[in-house]
Amino acid sequence: MKRIRFSIIVVCLNAGDKLRQTVKSILAQTYSDYEIIVKDGMSSDGSVEKLPDDKRIRIVRQKDKGIYDAMNQATLLAEGDYLLYLNCGDYLYHEKVLEKAGAWIGTDRASSEIYYGDIYNRTVEAKVASNPRINAFACYRNIPCHQACLYAGSLMRRRRYKPGYRVRADYEHFLGSYFEDGVRPVYLQIVIASYEGGGFSETEENEKRSAREHKAITEKYMSRAQILRFRMLLLLSLAPMRTRIARNKNLAGTYNKIKACIYRRRGQDKG
Repeated sequence: MKRIRFSIIVVCLNAGDKLRQTVKSILAQTYSDYEIIVKDGMSSDGSVEKLPDDKRIRIVRQKDKGIYDAMNQATLLAEGDYLLYLNCGDYLYHEKVLEKAGAWIGTDRASSEIYYGDIYNRTVEAKVASNPRINAFACYRNIPCHQACLYAGSLMRRRRYKPGYRVRADYEHFLGSYFEDGVRPVYLQIVIASYEGGGFSETEENEKRSAREHKAITEKYMSRAQILRFRMLLLLSLAPMRTRIARNKNLAGTYNKIKACIYRRRGQDKG
């Protein structure tokens, strides 16, 4: 089995205690072959200085032009085979995440450049299953969030985030990897991250920006006929209503359990 080295990249700017808690969840891992790169945009709140003195942590203090530019800066310094990007306030789900992911990736002879799993959304207190089958429709509707993805360092150095997309550069990156580079993501049946939710991309203003960027990105990578067909499928499957249910704390748990069962059945059918 190949030994996989991970680089966990945490971008921050005046993150307060959230930075320490995120790093703490990484340092608790039973797997030892990883590094943590804290890319700090010149914080003034003392949060970086409160991090533990640990040789696995590299702190890079440098101005940037936003979240995705900061991620790109950190990527160029990463030494790992696979990279995971966590936002401040997000945690690795449990102490064996890297151990399980490393074992899976290390024994996969196909060696994809993207592996992904599930997340736990703390806002709605529910596990959120990722689609085990990534195809064009999944790319239009429901790709895994970047906190659930492990990207090959070779991919991230070859195809970087485009900061011109303020809230969906990770989405553009995923679609570009799939449609242009021919990357076929592989689903890991593990929960990778505990996602804080309610962050930068979920403000009212940025949700509107997200919709505009989604339109521009899908038109870049998909044909008009595909987009029209996918829009019709979403309408027929009551996607807007399902999105509202998924965001409702009282309903999200049951909804996501049903979704996970459907996804598991699809995965079994695939095999």
